[in-house]
Parts: sequence; C-alpha cells; structure tokens
Amino acid sequence: MILPTKHIPVNRCLLGVGGYMLSLLGREQTVSSLWDQVKESGSQDGGSPAVPFDWFILALDFLFALGTIEVHRGILQRRQT
Repeated sequence: MILPTKHIPVNRCLLGVGGYMLSLLGREQTVSSLWDQVKESGSQDGGSPAVPFDWFILALDFLFALGTIEVHRGILQRRQT
C-alpha cells in the first residue's frame, strides 16, 4: 500500500502517487485544483481517473506526515527546507 510490491505497481502505491503529486505542486494551489490536475492526467481518454479520490487524500496525508507539504489558509505548498 505504501511501497510498491509485485502486486502493487508504483503508480498505485502511496509513495508513487505522492511523488507524482509533488511534481505537480510547482506552485501554490488548492486541494481542489491539485485533484483536478491528477484527475485530468489520469483520464486521458475519458475513462476513470488513474487514482481514486480516496487514494489522492491518503497520498496528501502521507506527504503531510512526511513533512513535504504545508497548508496555509487552504493553500497547499511544498515545504521549503
């Protein structure tokens, strides 16, 4: 679930989804706008998103717990070290 295994590919584990979401957080944005980007990139041909919303939220929680993202007044941003 957190790390890829032989049954869970990288694009379906929290580490892979979180890494992809970090790459999209080049600028400050809301949770909704980040979800729209993830959803749009996953459904290229009009199918279902590659990552369901619950995994999106779990990946956000994972990134927050690792200290890689911050939330200020409803805006997500990468944490500056």
